[in-house]
Amino acid sequence: MNYDILLAGFGGQGILFAGKVIVYCGLYNGSEVSWLPSYGPEMRGGTCNCSVCISDEPIGSPLVVNPNVLVVMNTPSLEKFIDKVQPGGLVIVDSSMVDVKVERTDVKVCYIPATELTNGDPELKGGANIILTGKLMAETGIADNETIKKALEHVIPPKKAHLLGNNLKAIKLGMEYQA
Repeated sequence: MNYDILLAGFGGQGILFAGKVIVYCGLYNGSEVSWLPSYGPEMRGGTCNCSVCISDEPIGSPLVVNPNVLVVMNTPSLEKFIDKVQPGGLVIVDSSMVDVKVERTDVKVCYIPATELTNGDPELKGGANIILTGKLMAETGIADNETIKKALEHVIPPKKAHLLGNNLKAIKLGMEYQA
């Protein structure tokens, strides 16, 4: 197993949090892992991306330049990174926030209206990132439900521990979503 994952969007969309959930899933499965955040100086509302590596072998660099999995939550991120995805790679797009289609035919693309799916459900508020993480888990098989739950329990801060159920609901929604 070797996943070079790049998650990208605006600050405030939970890109770094989703990256942490994914990396802890890999860690709990005994894989080599790395997590490298990158964000603009303006923070919330500015550019944000996160490199996550999960591998059966030692990781040479934590920086993902040519991902085999790309998760994007806005149009500028798709436009910036789509040409860097490895042929045969996986692209997961929040189609609520991205108004263009991927033109490449050498990658698998999953469109999921994650932000739209959170509308009207207070339990899913702010959970588009976790819905996309659920889709990533379903497509890659990086972790099973028990490992995902364990990762969420670790990553969710104690003062927000009551949101575990909401996050599990978002993961399930993403895993089960069919376009």
